[in-house]
Amino acid sequence: MTTDAVAMAAAPSDRGAAASTRLQRRRRVFQLGFFALFLLAPSLDLLRFDLTETQLWFLGLRWSLGIDAFLRGDATATEAAIAIVLRGIVPAVAFVAAFMTVAWRYGRLYCGWLCPHFSLVEGLNDLLHRASGRFSVWERPTPHGARVPDRRWWPVFVLSCVFFGFLWAVTLLTYLLPPATVWGNLVHGTLTVNQARFIGVAGTVFTLEMLFARHLFCRFGCAVGLFQSVAWMANPRGMVVAFDRARARDCRTCATVAAPGGSACDQVCPMRLTPRQIKRLMFSCVQCGQCLGECATSQSAQGREPLLQWTIGLDAVKETLRQRRDQAAGR
Repeated sequence: MTTDAVAMAAAPSDRGAAASTRLQRRRRVFQLGFFALFLLAPSLDLLRFDLTETQLWFLGLRWSLGIDAFLRGDATATEAAIAIVLRGIVPAVAFVAAFMTVAWRYGRLYCGWLCPHFSLVEGLNDLLHRASGRFSVWERPTPHGARVPDRRWWPVFVLSCVFFGFLWAVTLLTYLLPPATVWGNLVHGTLTVNQARFIGVAGTVFTLEMLFARHLFCRFGCAVGLFQSVAWMANPRGMVVAFDRARARDCRTCATVAAPGGSACDQVCPMRLTPRQIKRLMFSCVQCGQCLGECATSQSAQGREPLLQWTIGLDAVKETLRQRRDQAAGR
């Protein structure tokens, strides 16, 4: 085969790897944007519930159910009931319905593309891997490219867990108390006993979770993620990662190119899943697409098309049926 022929054969796979790179860049932009929104929302009165006033703030406005007007005698019981339905129940139901509809079709898209906690999981995974060659303290070392573990990263990892653990605690407190009061008391060292207790206990819990149980919380402890996964599993047409089993032999050689000692797609999954598994074993998949990108990069290095791809709709149904057939056949 000539050099030109090799280049032409490799071009489609190269484009697949480039597309995966652009996808991950786009995902990082979404993650960073929502991370900043999560931290700043209370201070901008975009969303918080002020316990001192028993007042909900939404998009800079005081959100009322109309009960105060009824208590003052300015509204009848019927008007108050209608206001509660229209201002409270209907928006809540509409939001949950829209959120679960997205989950039903696309899975845990919120987790993989927006969730600020999951953004931290990925960042802390990378720091821990730089320090020890592991993505979790409970796992064996996992090679990733040519990276060599460097113990100098350990302080960075530990301090990051402590910093973000207590930042999480303070941020959550600002969703319940006036942000200016919380931050002002913190800066001036005048926190009340209850404020200090909340930050101390919550910060310690978050720090320990980030150090030792990041993946366990996302997979088994997060109610938002759990409900998304349940909705997704109930939809056979929901988006799944499909594996081209007809070319499974090509998958065996990816380790020698991209990830010595194991499959490339397994090693990059931030949820520590095996992307080639059947759907029910991918219950906590967050649709981040990192396995697809790593597969594309590995196969591109060998001039081949990737073996993993997203499928949805009828193609997803066919993939699910094929998986069940292969499982029944013991493959």
